[in-house]
Amino acid sequence: MTSAQQTTSHRRVRGARKPLIAGLAATAALVGAWYATAGASTTAASGLTVSATSVTLSAKFPYLTAGYNNSREWTRTATAAAPDGTLRVAWPASDGIHVTPLTAAGKRSGADTIVKGAKEVGGLVAHNDGFALLTRVSDTNKWKETAAAIVRYTNGNKTFQTKLTGTATHDTSPTLDGQLVWNGTKYGAYFVVHGAGGFADGHFGDKMQYVTAKGKKASGGWSWGCSHNEGIALHAETSGAFTSLCFDDWRSGLFVSTGIGAPDDAPVVQREQCWAGYCGGTFAGRTGDLVKSASGRYATAFASRGAASARKNPDDSSGRGWRVTPKTGTHQVAVAFLKNRNTPAAAKAIRLSSTTGTEHVNVRLAPYGKDKLLLSWESLKNAKCKDGTCTGTFAGTHLRLIDWNGTFQSADKVIATRITGDIAVAKNGTLTWASVPVTPSYATALTGASPTTKTLKITQLTP
Repeated sequence: MTSAQQTTSHRRVRGARKPLIAGLAATAALVGAWYATAGASTTAASGLTVSATSVTLSAKFPYLTAGYNNSREWTRTATAAAPDGTLRVAWPASDGIHVTPLTAAGKRSGADTIVKGAKEVGGLVAHNDGFALLTRVSDTNKWKETAAAIVRYTNGNKTFQTKLTGTATHDTSPTLDGQLVWNGTKYGAYFVVHGAGGFADGHFGDKMQYVTAKGKKASGGWSWGCSHNEGIALHAETSGAFTSLCFDDWRSGLFVSTGIGAPDDAPVVQREQCWAGYCGGTFAGRTGDLVKSASGRYATAFASRGAASARKNPDDSSGRGWRVTPKTGTHQVAVAFLKNRNTPAAAKAIRLSSTTGTEHVNVRLAPYGKDKLLLSWESLKNAKCKDGTCTGTFAGTHLRLIDWNGTFQSADKVIATRITGDIAVAKNGTLTWASVPVTPSYATALTGASPTTKTLKITQLTP
């Protein structure tokens, strides 16, 4: 199933059980700061200095995917830092998922490990002796779809492969849109599922599964959560439930799902029109960043159209569906905070841009130093939007610092490539990400096969 088919299917079939909650606000002072500094950045002005190196790949990496309305979506990679500072970057090729070992400086340090038969990069954890990958593998089920799985490699050898969906649980995973995290004792995998029998037959939801260091399924999590999940965020905790967020299309918004899956009373972070193609950004790189402060607060960032109005859907006989009228036709940059793992902050999400003719995509967040956050996004100028997707002229990937109140702490630094996946955070605070060394284009839909590359650019930023 292609990304376009998956997303269309999400829109066509309503979910069986739902979560999450939201609110939104623009701060005049922040918008003023945006206009005063946006687009006028230099390295000196931003205070951000990045370094980059190139890694030659051992196979062709098809870096584009046809998304909703055949929009140009960028195939996900994942970059992760091991405790000893070394790095791993995962990327798909025709023969499986390749995991490339890198030094702490981002240079290749050995041959790829190839996870044969794996279909998607859904999350990556780097260990000193290898890695764990959330991916999809072949399975036998009524839909003839793949199963979600965690695959662990130690010193180049497969240690375990644990399927997370299957006949016994009446579910498949034709697309993951997932996250994988590790707390030193167990893994947490959060991903999209498709009902294959049972009460949720034919519907889409999400699943949270814990797995031990030896590959055994552990207690906790849930089997069915957010309806047609349009974006997932997950943060590992030393004890208790891992903190999680999801975008839900039935209840329309961004919700806290920590430890509870997606009941109707899940706390709202932000109301959004969460139809396929609209909610939280672009398939499949929506929310995935959830940063924790030393004091126990959390921050997340996403592309938002806001809510001019939000009310229960009169056409939904269950009484649980919501109908949201968006505030803007294009997505703007927003940041939201949680006071703890279960509770959104009293203040609404903060809208950090208000340039309605510009589409903002690929919004990401990472910790920066002791008390700041690195916010990044792509801008598409002269945006033209229809049915949930926008075309426009790529105007760079913007890097900017904010504090834990959502206030800008630097001017923009604009780079010419796209962050294609997860950002690795090393113990010393260095941030590392992968990108394809081409200028992104969003001018037209993707038709035909994806272009390929045999080079990844590895970029680093040290506070």
